[in-house]
Amino acid sequence: MAIRKLLLPLISTSAGEAALSTAWTVAQLWNAHMAVLHVQMDLAPAPAMSAMFQRFTVEHRVRVAEATTGAESATASFLISTGRKLDILPQQARLADLTVVRHPATPEEVSSSDVLHAVLFDSGRPLLIAPQVAPTTVGRRICLGWNGSAESAAAVEAAMPWLERAEAVCILWSEEYQRHGPQAPELRAYLAMHGVSADLRMFKPIDNIVGAGLLAAAKEFNCDLLAMGAYAHSRLRQQILGGVTRHILEHATLPVMMHRYAASHPPCHSEVCVRRRQLHHPAYTKPELLAVAPNEARSWTSPN
Repeated sequence: MAIRKLLLPLISTSAGEAALSTAWTVAQLWNAHMAVLHVQMDLAPAPAMSAMFQRFTVEHRVRVAEATTGAESATASFLISTGRKLDILPQQARLADLTVVRHPATPEEVSSSDVLHAVLFDSGRPLLIAPQVAPTTVGRRICLGWNGSAESAAAVEAAMPWLERAEAVCILWSEEYQRHGPQAPELRAYLAMHGVSADLRMFKPIDNIVGAGLLAAAKEFNCDLLAMGAYAHSRLRQQILGGVTRHILEHATLPVMMHRYAASHPPCHSEVCVRRRQLHHPAYTKPELLAVAPNEARSWTSPN
């Protein structure tokens, strides 16, 4: 399915220009509509956000218009909405083919980037993380970070429109990254059935860090779009122990498309349910970690 609508949450002016540039590059590739949305709690004007959008549209000759059917060129619009960002943005993202968010500015912001994680976990749609420096191209040379998980399969599905028009595609895999599921050669055979020719490249962790090896392999391929699943391990576990998703979010300097497998009936201990429970019943919020024995802690959502 072609990309027809992009959602760009404009949260702050920091790194906003790079996110705008990345989203507009994608919109031009697909003749898509770029819906720029700023969410705030009150009806007060947002002059800084409006000024940044207007300045960008003038400098880049962006046609400002409402989304239309069968558009022959890219367009953009700007809207201010009132309410909670963590409610509105995931809901709006559900009717966007792709949501573009800015890259976290610091490693600490990876954990605190509520908007990024709300869209990733609660929209059911793919997410494109724009690098801090706007790229000149997106999607010509694509790498797929594959580990056989449901999350990586969801990323392949989201990337399929890109793969079908890419100049080169490479499947990156590693024994240390692989989980229970189809192997990389099986993915290559599957893509071939869709008319997509892909190379296979095995990478090794760097200093025992799988994410570092993945990024190095993508750089060696001269990749301008990395597609991968997100949080095959729980987000809490990755915050404490580290993980591939967290490393990519902290260190990637290229556009990264992430997607998660969304079960039709998520279990009550899923992160989405935890977020909703804490929102509606803050007095009953449980701690993320429980001390169960000396020198032993456990997540309250972990199985016994």
